[in-house]
Amino acid sequence: MARTAIARGVLLAVAAAVAFGVTTPVVAWAGRGAGAFTTAALLYAGAAVISLAMLAVARSRGAPIARGDLPRLLGVAIAGAAIAPALLAWGLQRAGATVGSLLLNLEAVFTVLLARAVFGEAIGRRVAVAVVAMVAGGVAIGLEMAGGGGSLGSLGGGLLGSLAVAAATLGWAIDNTLTRPLAERDPLYVVAAKAGLGVTFTLAAALIAGEPRPALGAAAILLACGATGYGLSLRLYLLAQRTIGAGRTGSVFALAPFLGAAIAIAAGDRGATGWTLAAAALFATGVYLHLTEHHDHAHVHEPIEHAHAHRHDDGHHDHVHDPPVAGEHTHAHHHGQLSHAHEHGADLHHSHSH
Repeated sequence: MARTAIARGVLLAVAAAVAFGVTTPVVAWAGRGAGAFTTAALLYAGAAVISLAMLAVARSRGAPIARGDLPRLLGVAIAGAAIAPALLAWGLQRAGATVGSLLLNLEAVFTVLLARAVFGEAIGRRVAVAVVAMVAGGVAIGLEMAGGGGSLGSLGGGLLGSLAVAAATLGWAIDNTLTRPLAERDPLYVVAAKAGLGVTFTLAAALIAGEPRPALGAAAILLACGATGYGLSLRLYLLAQRTIGAGRTGSVFALAPFLGAAIAIAAGDRGATGWTLAAAALFATGVYLHLTEHHDHAHVHEPIEHAHAHRHDDGHHDHVHDPPVAGEHTHAHHHGQLSHAHEHGADLHHSHSH
């Protein structure tokens, strides 16, 4: 049962990565001529629209947002829906779609480190080696940019663009860490709240900065990218976090940059230089090590009472209903103390220390 749950979480993270990965080179192309804040506003406007549309037809997948979640949602919106996408849009125009896509792997590194620092999520030997490999990949990209390999062929262009994309990944890692306690909420409400706040912040910044407006066709494309890569993708990401935690979800999500880079190269963004290939190999090594990690040991669940979406066939929820309830459902419930051993991720019930 545990292995099935982990596999389900990994598949959700892969689907989130695909939804996001295909949009990065498109954003780099459609965002030309538009300001960074304007691009970010359009992306999260698309995310807001798709989440509200899905709320109208999808069944609930968790507890509703509480008033106490507002400070955390504000932090998520500022870091992940305003600062990070604006930095990405600015950086992609200077570093290029291929390099920018590969650098998004650094989000996994920052997420793993923050998940360890904030939630105490375990970092085994394989994960530690993976983090080192991904950091080395980022250094390889930096060396290429410093050598004039950027799309503008200068220190002030390619390298600064790469640094902006790297800073965007840190912003999204902070977003991932802040979002982890919200993973048990209905993800559509979280996406709608984050997107709505993000649009408000970035649109205000775009108006204050007097940024140019994109053409109607480009705006429509950015809205579509937002619906897919920032709305649907985030919903899948939150569902994955429920099962496998912030660190492993971020690691699996590192598949997205490879998809984006492959599309960019196929579209003629740039050739595959030696540094680019070295960085891709290092990032691929890191992703492989993350995906093949296993975490299995005896552990104790302390008594707790909480409310979240759950099933009764997952080995942890054995309470009874009258009449019986099948499938996933949400309500307040109590757990007694339980000791057992199985493979598990850093989900809501496995936040124990190591």
